[in-house]
Amino acid sequence: MKPRIKLAESTTADGGAMALYEHDGKYCISYSGQELMHSGASASEILLGEIGVELLDREAEARILIGGLGLGFTLRSVLETMGAATTVELIELLPDIVSWNREYLKSLNGALLDDPRVEIHTTDVVAYVRKAERERYDVILMDVDNGPVAMVSETNKSLYSNSGLRWMRASLKPTGRAVFWSAGPDLRFEDRLKRAGFRVTKVPAKVHAGSKRAAYLLYVANYK
Repeated sequence: MKPRIKLAESTTADGGAMALYEHDGKYCISYSGQELMHSGASASEILLGEIGVELLDREAEARILIGGLGLGFTLRSVLETMGAATTVELIELLPDIVSWNREYLKSLNGALLDDPRVEIHTTDVVAYVRKAERERYDVILMDVDNGPVAMVSETNKSLYSNSGLRWMRASLKPTGRAVFWSAGPDLRFEDRLKRAGFRVTKVPAKVHAGSKRAAYLLYVANYK
């Protein structure tokens, strides 16, 4: 049996231990000993990107905001679907996640960070969204922390708050769409989306493409 190898580790601003592991060609990132993401379980991240851009014209100009890099599967999904006129603003709070993708995950999705369509911002997505211009984005994709229930950073709770959702809707074009990854159903979050003015649908998401049942949920929030 091949050993599980720790490739890198760091400490977040909240004092949690973040680590990158490799095992038999697969990669995972853990936080305080709990697995956050795994390269062998990426179906929901890929679906997040696919659903986000499904209404867009592939060749038209489009500006897409992705909150959370992770292992890069949502970014890959978007870039594989959209054409050269697309701009992706990728927001990642932790600089180490970006550097790990460049150094250790280049053969996975890390090489996509050098795609000319991608702008990388290592900052707090909450503050970034609040400063965004009105009607700037065609699509907003959020896979930050563990969804509406913050796990890594307490500041992420405000991203999914009433005010955070109103800011996101204001930064979307009237034809725009926001999609939120969630570890499971969250009725209070769904209610906040509706009160912010979104038209909401829920899409079950599998862990693996071949899974029989869905484990996660994507909240699809259309501007109107």
